[in-house]
Amino acid sequence: MSLAATHRKLADQVTALAKPLRQACAVRLVDRRTGLTHRVNGSPLVLFTRDPAEAVAELLSGRDAKVWEARIEPIGGAA
Repeated sequence: MSLAATHRKLADQVTALAKPLRQACAVRLVDRRTGLTHRVNGSPLVLFTRDPAEAVAELLSGRDAKVWEARIEPIGGAA
């Protein structure tokens, strides 16, 4: 087996074993009363992440769930 073929086989094995990346998402903090995204210094508060559950937990930490919600929007195509 040639060196190039050996490298290709190894690369295929690594690809097969690697976990697929989760899709990137934008997570927004939204005021339930108004339906508007929360703003900080006039800019919408948005977290970009591949772990939306962690972002939601961070955004809602210490906030009243009756007032606030987090909305998750996928970005781009599936990973």
